[in-house]
Amino acid sequence: MDAHEFRRDFLEEVKATAVADGSGSSAAFVSIFTDYLINSDMISDFTHSFYTGTGKNNRKIRVDGYVIDEFDYTFNLVIADYTGNEDRGVLTKTETMQLCDKVIYFIEEAKGAKLLRDIEPSTPAADLVDMLRFYNNKVRKYRIFLLTDGFMSERINVIEAKDINEVPVECQIWGIEKLFSVCCSEIGRQNIEIDFKAYSDLGIPCLEASDIFNDDYRSLLCIMPGKALADIYDYYGSQLLEGNVRSFLSTKVAVNKKIRETILKIPEKFFAYNNGVSATAMDLKIETTSKGKYITYAKDFQIINGGQTTASLSNARHKDKADLSKIFVQMKLTEIDSNSDKTSELIRNISRSSNSQNKVSDADFFSTHPFHIRMEQISRRLLAPTIGGVQYGTRWFYERARGQYLQAQMRMSKSAKAKFVIQHPKKQLITKTDLAKVRNTWSGLPHVVSKGAQTNFLRFADIIDEAWSQGDGKFNELYYKESIALMILFKHTEYVVSHQSWFEQGYRANIVTYSLAFLHRTIRNQYPGYDLDLQLIWNRQEVPDILTNELVRITKLIFDIITDPKRETINVTQWCKRDNCWKRVHDSVFLLNNNFKKILIDKNEEKIAERDAKKDQRIISDVEYQKKVLEYGSEFWRRVNEFALLKKLISPESEIALKYAMQIPEKMPNAYQSIKLLELLDRSESEGFKIDERN
Repeated sequence: MDAHEFRRDFLEEVKATAVADGSGSSAAFVSIFTDYLINSDMISDFTHSFYTGTGKNNRKIRVDGYVIDEFDYTFNLVIADYTGNEDRGVLTKTETMQLCDKVIYFIEEAKGAKLLRDIEPSTPAADLVDMLRFYNNKVRKYRIFLLTDGFMSERINVIEAKDINEVPVECQIWGIEKLFSVCCSEIGRQNIEIDFKAYSDLGIPCLEASDIFNDDYRSLLCIMPGKALADIYDYYGSQLLEGNVRSFLSTKVAVNKKIRETILKIPEKFFAYNNGVSATAMDLKIETTSKGKYITYAKDFQIINGGQTTASLSNARHKDKADLSKIFVQMKLTEIDSNSDKTSELIRNISRSSNSQNKVSDADFFSTHPFHIRMEQISRRLLAPTIGGVQYGTRWFYERARGQYLQAQMRMSKSAKAKFVIQHPKKQLITKTDLAKVRNTWSGLPHVVSKGAQTNFLRFADIIDEAWSQGDGKFNELYYKESIALMILFKHTEYVVSHQSWFEQGYRANIVTYSLAFLHRTIRNQYPGYDLDLQLIWNRQEVPDILTNELVRITKLIFDIITDPKRETINVTQWCKRDNCWKRVHDSVFLLNNNFKKILIDKNEEKIAERDAKKDQRIISDVEYQKKVLEYGSEFWRRVNEFALLKKLISPESEIALKYAMQIPEKMPNAYQSIKLLELLDRSESEGFKIDERN
């Protein structure tokens, strides 16, 4: 797939989504575009809040949505420039400035009383005005995302925007081609390239940490001026932090009290008191001077440990007017080989190891959890039932890591790509955040889902991590099929909401998650011992009419409850994040129609199906264990045997298993023995055994 194909497919998806949702082409364009930005870690979430109008002095104002980064207090606002014309011309700098000005004027108008009076209450646009006013004294930067289906002029390098009440404004233009280059890159996110000479005269002083040669990386010890680190953070914000660290810190207090006290009271001792930061980068440029070596440039610079230190320096300067000139920070910088096939895995492992002694849990690194790997494996082998007379099978593509769906097509021929898309239609793509959303909704956590993709995903990770540790057998093909059924139900409910006469393009995400959570609660209350037959939805690959009719009634009820003038919080978006909002919905009275029982399943039958699915999963897991042991081969297991004997790691059970493993293929370890062999291998690795070592 190239940029041209991506653009064509993107615009076709916009048209199809607009027809399916009834939301309008521009809204569909924004929705699809921002989904890509979220998956690429450019923004953490997105709230639609379209508004267009006229402000003072006849100034045109417009905005399409927003998201607040509460870690670095960047207020991100989105404006769309969509025509749907595949042959449209180049976006000029003048047009770009006019579009960005519409958002700037909206921000300025929001601070006054007129727009607040004119705008209709209990709408997403009213919520946005409320948020702009609430964060007026907290916001550190306004970032405008101009999303366009036009081509970008080569003359547009930087869009200069005036400050708003001394708060800087940054304008970013995102065309479809730029989106392609970011989403389809090996790292799946935008590169951060830093010219360190712009922040420190000579760059960053450094020393080689070791002269031991390594193909994949090298490590350097650096001394980073506190002012330079704060300046870099002020410019890039939380994008400077590696994704898992950012996810963890987004739920914590950004500024550490003890770090702040050191900055303000004894800045000259900061280097001695602080643990410093760890970072990764690629393609470093190092200059040798009479004063030593200095790093002058880094590509894809990411802080993997020390996010609180970095944010605390920036905040102390901003809020406390702290002088950072006496502060220096120790930094361990690992340069990763940008050409290595193991780049992404190596960065993840370094990040995990760097955070092993603090509270960044395994849940924060959840994309590499065995749960995700199993869901991915099931999705690649499991065919969905054929519907509508179609003669070929399709699969729901589970995207464990960002960009997998696109990257799978990157090196395919035209015919191979066409076949792939037929077998894995884009509408049957499910991401890990989608899975978290539908599962937490069905588990009765709509208020958590309403807090955004990042927060919801972390909650889901904690739930799964705990459940997996108690037994992974329940996460099987049945679980996956039911998850897909929930995804079908979720998408269908979005469609239902979009086509109701009362719907005015606001709060759809909140209405959907609350409606389905309330549906599940109502089924349990009205029909004890029964549950919705999700297998029925999987088999049909669509939602039964009986259920659709109830969703029409439920979604209207939910809309009325969350927008009730008597709600505890004026801002509807914020109200939906509250426990009390879910309590009010949960306690509401609603009766399902009598014929609804036709699509329910007795929980005893459900338990039998779950028990059978666990047995099947055990068989599949056993085969996978044996397959892995066989792939290593007899020579490998001889090496393990020698190492384990030396380290006294061998138990009686693993000793027997090794005897069989060292005779592969003449003799084969059984499933239980294979598990013991892999456990022994894991212990051996912990003691220093090298898997990749060859005799």
